[in-house]
Amino acid sequence: MTLTQAIRHTTLLAAAALLVTAVSIKPVTVYAMGTDSPPPADEKKDKKKGSAMEEQEQKLAHEKFLRNYRAARDVILAGDYKAGIAAMHALGQDEHPDVANYIGYANRKMGNYDQSKVWYEKALAADPTHVRTWSYYGMWHMEQGNRLKAEDYLAKVNALCGNATCKEFIELKAVIAGTASY
Repeated sequence: MTLTQAIRHTTLLAAAALLVTAVSIKPVTVYAMGTDSPPPADEKKDKKKGSAMEEQEQKLAHEKFLRNYRAARDVILAGDYKAGIAAMHALGQDEHPDVANYIGYANRKMGNYDQSKVWYEKALAADPTHVRTWSYYGMWHMEQGNRLKAEDYLAKVNALCGNATCKEFIELKAVIAGTASY
């Protein structure tokens, strides 16, 4: 191992240790994984309880968002990227990490790497613990020929998941190993 490799390895381990410490201090919800049931974009804001009618309206609006989000995601996953991006934009929640992530994913699949990068970074700005975005962005780096950066992102995914068995870790590891493309 060269001195440069040893320094890089030590730095990566130190960063992973800091990330694990930070994650253990602040609880991470399952939504950070980029589920098919993302919370509302404004869930983290401290709000006073509204009336029962306001709460019911918020619940109905969120249910509508989830239906439309899942439909848009399914369009993207079926390979109709342009229509899926349009459907994601139609949600009116581009700042939502799950929405931004899938807009980035669809752009990457169409070869729009600059746009993909913008959207992945928006997703991570909205939620720095968004595991699926770290995984997809790692794949983006592999497609750009930046294996070292992809491996850094693999370490982030591992630290955020807390294990090497989460779907996002397995997928990114396979892409880095050259046994899968995603």
